[in-house]
Amino acid sequence: MERNVLGGDLLACCFDPLTGFHRDGSCRSAEEDLGTHIICARMTAEFLQFSRARGNDLSTPVPEARFRGLKPGDRWCLCVLRWVEALDAGVAPPIILEATHESALEFVPLDELERHAFETS
Repeated sequence: MERNVLGGDLLACCFDPLTGFHRDGSCRSAEEDLGTHIICARMTAEFLQFSRARGNDLSTPVPEARFRGLKPGDRWCLCVLRWVEALDAGVAPPIILEATHESALEFVPLDELERHAFETS
């Protein structure tokens, strides 16, 4: 079983839209995942605009890839380094700790992730 940054079982990030490198709803990576899609984030308008400006348009639908495009509030597995880049720019979207893979701790300290946690309650 994969683990999250809190040490518990890795929970699913989102099934609608279906996310994850493996398109199974989970933010777990693989050797062939060059982007390391391990951060489960709740999209914001600021982050989507930032990502588009960096060459990764996540909000425009791509029907041939069965991708409806993301909107604020959607959850999505992000590349850890894109999230760090957004953090440095002041536009990092909030993350769901229970659905963020433990390997994110190799890139970002837990206290930093906790400061950007999305409160689900």
